[in-house]
Amino acid sequence: MGVSIMDKISLIIPCYNEEESIPILYNELDRISNIMNYVEFGFCFIDDGSTDNTLTLLKKLNSNDSRVKYISFSRNFGKESAMYAGLSYVDGDYVAILDADMQDPPSLLPKLYQTIKQGDYNSVATRRITRAGEPRFRTICAKVFYKIMRKISKTNIVDGSRDFRLMDRKFVNSILSLKEFNRFTKGMYNWVGFKTTCIEYENVKRCAGKTKWSFIGLLTYSLEGIISYSTVPLIITSLIGLFFFILSLFFIIFIIFRQMIYHNSANGWASMTCIILLIGGIQLFSIGIIGQYLSQIYLEIKGRPHFIINETNVNVDKNVKK
Repeated sequence: MGVSIMDKISLIIPCYNEEESIPILYNELDRISNIMNYVEFGFCFIDDGSTDNTLTLLKKLNSNDSRVKYISFSRNFGKESAMYAGLSYVDGDYVAILDADMQDPPSLLPKLYQTIKQGDYNSVATRRITRAGEPRFRTICAKVFYKIMRKISKTNIVDGSRDFRLMDRKFVNSILSLKEFNRFTKGMYNWVGFKTTCIEYENVKRCAGKTKWSFIGLLTYSLEGIISYSTVPLIITSLIGLFFFILSLFFIIFIIFRQMIYHNSANGWASMTCIILLIGGIQLFSIGIIGQYLSQIYLEIKGRPHFIINETNVNVDKNVKK
């Protein structure tokens, strides 16, 4: 009889100033790994330029547990870059991304693994069905964002979808094949296709610390997602321009006839000033949208790396597992 080889699950955990959360998360991951003793685990923490003791803590964990790997960036490059780095260097047969604050419950891992194995799926996603504990305004903005994305993009991103999911090697390699600098991974999950199912769960509060996402940061991230997966904003600006062009022709004809009949076309400077300001504002708004697309192109053609590694215990020179 041949020796049965266990599947390996690599967990990618982006971290930015998470020294309070990491010990709690690690203890939970260790507990789950003991329950799932029929698979091998690897924990890859991505230190995204933390300014606290995150890296020191990761080194300490590694000294006691060889499963713990870390990649520390030279500065804060953002969660997208951290996820890309993890996907690039982990070698598991299956890969999962989860937040260090435990809002992505590790307790779901057994169910994710069971589903992906029994259902012959390439990916098992997760989705929050509630946002209990979040500010009301943030919840409303999130719902509006997902609704807009579904309306203007061919990529269907479900409200409450998370980066937390279990993926097989084929799925991971397809994500890595997308090399763009401006990454929106939630959109990539849907764009690459493959057989995917979803597991729903109730919202979980942070286990410790405070969120690193500000409202401005989330707004910027949302705009980048819209620009990355839809050209509808450009179409809208074109339609607005066409509308005002036709409207201006109407007013020109109107002024000519009024001058011919009443000889007082010079009246109404106040209203004309308002119209000029309105059209000027719309023009600047349209130029701003076009500028966002141009800035994306500008960043892409620079060809800069997604991240720079300062320190790691991962062999970054080895080939990514195929």
